[in-house]
Amino acid sequence: MKPSHSDPAVLDGAPSQSESRAMSAAASFKSDFLRTMQARGYIHQITHPDELDAAAAAGTIVAYIGFDATAASLHVGHLIQIMMLRRLQKAGHKPIVLMGGGTTRVGDPSFKDTQRPLLTDEQIQANIAGIKQVFTNFLTFGDGPTDAVMVDNDEWLSKLGYVQFLRDYGVHFTINRMLTFDSVKLRLEREQPMTFLEFNYMLMQATDFLELNRKYGCVLQMGGSDQWGNILNGVELTRRVDQKAAFGLTTPLLTTASGAKMGKTMSGAVWLNADQLSSYDYWQFWRNTEDADVGRFLKLFTDLPLEKIAELEALEGAQINEAKKVLADEATTLVHGADEARKARETAEKAFEQGVLSADLPTFEVAAADLEAGIVLAALFTDAGLAASRGEARRLAQGGGVKVNDAAEADANRTITSADLVEGVVKLAAGKKKIVLVKPV
Repeated sequence: MKPSHSDPAVLDGAPSQSESRAMSAAASFKSDFLRTMQARGYIHQITHPDELDAAAAAGTIVAYIGFDATAASLHVGHLIQIMMLRRLQKAGHKPIVLMGGGTTRVGDPSFKDTQRPLLTDEQIQANIAGIKQVFTNFLTFGDGPTDAVMVDNDEWLSKLGYVQFLRDYGVHFTINRMLTFDSVKLRLEREQPMTFLEFNYMLMQATDFLELNRKYGCVLQMGGSDQWGNILNGVELTRRVDQKAAFGLTTPLLTTASGAKMGKTMSGAVWLNADQLSSYDYWQFWRNTEDADVGRFLKLFTDLPLEKIAELEALEGAQINEAKKVLADEATTLVHGADEARKARETAEKAFEQGVLSADLPTFEVAAADLEAGIVLAALFTDAGLAASRGEARRLAQGGGVKVNDAAEADANRTITSADLVEGVVKLAAGKKKIVLVKPV
């Protein structure tokens, strides 16, 4: 399939034409893939929506999402991208998981005020090994026409000579256009420096799309809305250099109903790997979803039918907590398996509803000698991840949100000692949603 001659020249002009067509076409999608994506809330922008819809309705398409190896695990903020690949495969299409072994060497500057720390090759490879673990829970890999494949862009990026790279691809980009992308413009508006190394990132990502199109027939790149500019570059580079069909699709910026960034908690990122975050803590993260987010998150992060989600979304009052438990069960099952999800739910119900201690509850170890001497509750609360600071722990205590061994404690300056041990631990609770067992070692 060749692109039409009326396609907008996005590299050197505003992509308003493709953006304006995206949502007008949404109501009449013919392909199962785009209908599902629209119904579940994944679509923010699409380039050439009519062509993409026709291609997805006519046969199997190949699509990819890239993941840079900046940490040893992906986190919940990446989960919407993983679920997009899952939806793609379930609709009968072929997903490519692109590991950014090459692009991680540069670091994506998108919406960052400073340059990302440069990692060694050894660190990048170790991170890739950790990241790979989660995808087998969501995708079927193999050699079949719709089986997922995983590739590393270091395979081609590391082989490009710089002069060759500039001659082959640099001529298709203008500095004028690159300066209009938010990833660059916002950094400059804040008067934060951007290195020439980072400036090359969008060119490198664009060549990924071209390379995947040539090797695998990939026609679609998906990603978050912050990647819109980078995705447009890949779409237009592929169309210009090889005159091949290429499309882009982004998801909305994902925040909670209160405006918080999805996946960030007081104690840090919500990691997807079990060695980074326990199944209990992962289950508890979803159980603590805000009421207004339950229906939206059920659509995005579970495989439940839309009819069932509508029933759960309609629950009111205290009943909405049952919908949250279903969300936690389904989301945890996808990442950790059904057994771990069941154990996490049972542990939470015993701890919060029955007041029963469980070995599966999160634990925080302290030196036995320190506990014998005494530890200020506010400090212990902070160190255990139940509060972001001692001041916050004090405010929580004054508001009735701190419990020690199931008894409310208004004085966060009191000292916790070995005398507070019950069955070998001190049970600390922040509100009704977080429990940590303090264990002397």
